[in-house]
Amino acid sequence: MKPNMTNSNITLNTIYKDLELIKNKIIKIEEHMVDVDSIMTEEDYNALKDYKEEKSKGKLISHEKLKKELGL
Repeated sequence: MKPNMTNSNITLNTIYKDLELIKNKIIKIEEHMVDVDSIMTEEDYNALKDYKEEKSKGKLISHEKLKKELGL
């Protein structure tokens, strides 16, 4: 909806309706947006799979133990 810039009779009601239209369009856009941080790449998926396998086999060590082993 393009406002008629030559029309000086733009009312608050017209502005309100235009803002409501814009707000509703933004809401629809937001509903269809994807959070790129939530998309896993194949590399991410494989790393997660490897982590789960190592965890289930008891191969993981704590952060504190790793620091001790590395002398940090």
